[in-house]
Amino acid sequence: MNRLKIFSSALNLFLFLVIGSEALHAQQKTVYMIEITDEVDLGMSSYVRRVLSEAHEENAAAVMLHVNTFGGRVDVATEIRDAVMNSRVPVVAFVDKRAISAGALITIAAPKIAMVPGGTIGAATPVDQTGQKASEKVVSYMRSEMRSTAEHNGRDPGIAEAMVDESIALADSSYKRQGQLLSLTTEEAVKLGYCDAVAPTAEEALRAFGYGDVRIIETDYSWGESLVRFLTNPIMSSILIMLGLGGIFYAVKTGHVGSLAGVGIASIALFFGAQYLTDLATFVEVLMFIAGVALIVLEIFVIPGFGIAGISGAVLVVASLFLALVGNLDLLSSDSITAPLYTLAASFIGLTILVVLMFRYLPKSSAFNRFVLNTTPTAATGFVSVPDYRELVGSQGAALTTLRPAGVAQLGAERYDVITEGEYIHAGEQVKVVTVEGRRIVVRRV
Repeated sequence: MNRLKIFSSALNLFLFLVIGSEALHAQQKTVYMIEITDEVDLGMSSYVRRVLSEAHEENAAAVMLHVNTFGGRVDVATEIRDAVMNSRVPVVAFVDKRAISAGALITIAAPKIAMVPGGTIGAATPVDQTGQKASEKVVSYMRSEMRSTAEHNGRDPGIAEAMVDESIALADSSYKRQGQLLSLTTEEAVKLGYCDAVAPTAEEALRAFGYGDVRIIETDYSWGESLVRFLTNPIMSSILIMLGLGGIFYAVKTGHVGSLAGVGIASIALFFGAQYLTDLATFVEVLMFIAGVALIVLEIFVIPGFGIAGISGAVLVVASLFLALVGNLDLLSSDSITAPLYTLAASFIGLTILVVLMFRYLPKSSAFNRFVLNTTPTAATGFVSVPDYRELVGSQGAALTTLRPAGVAQLGAERYDVITEGEYIHAGEQVKVVTVEGRRIVVRRV
């Protein structure tokens, strides 16, 4: 009996501990971790917005930006900056080693910043594809974004501007020399108010901000976001454009919507779909592309020659692809169009190679042979332009009409148009075929 009581007490204690731990776990606050540890590229902004939304729906205590990046696209960084500043969940940033260029803008958007010892933040001037400083228009835009972001979180805006523009001087010249961009170490960032805590790990950084007893939820890109990042890569965009235009060329050339044309249509759909999901393309660009292709087809099959419709169609196709690659027109400059132009140039070079291969191998394909006559028409193979009447030479019959000198004669079981050598032959008289010249059957009176 005593053993039964002991077992029952132990079971109750076990159940109490299990239920209690589950309840404690349910009540424990959570912190969502967002990884800003790769190049800031297309697809990252949708990932950040999704996690911020999930954190709000789950009533999370905070969201931490785990930053370790050399930067990337300015337009994507500004989208992430807006999402962080508009977040309904507290956001803190943890700079794990470095927050350079676009990464600096994302970092200072957070109200609280922690950095590892020996970390770096700054050097936020935008550059073009060659690594050279961007135009003054783009630099001015980035400078204003950095300044307004710093002001929003109560930080010195002049420090933020100096990270973008080397011409801006600081009151304390020990942090920055004239003509150099501002980059701050962890210690310097603490002194200038751009770092609120120094911590070697994300967990210690959270404790420094009052989030000690929390459960960290690691996040990552969804398969859809990863797919979009892959499809919007400049190399992949070039391949999609090349395959898309190549498939359309094949369909127009052969009049056959088969597997190759299907690949082309799917490639164009993937290209515009990925650009649309990253807010680079709109339905306007899609409609422009469709209208351009329609005009080109109209020019080829309906309107003779290559005129206004064909040229307008080609312009619409190229313009739609270019605008879908550019994205934010507010940042449009000689620098911002470099990458789209490189992408288009690569795709058209690939398309030229693809078309040459089509001209070389397409006539040998079974699909092409269904629409093209490859057999040479000769009399030996049974192809003749006119009926062969040579077998009628020497045959006899009767004139059905008066031959003056042409008329109709009955030769065997068939009626033929005939002509005499010049004489008149009355209907009913017997005639004989003396010669045949093509369709010309010459007869004389028997």
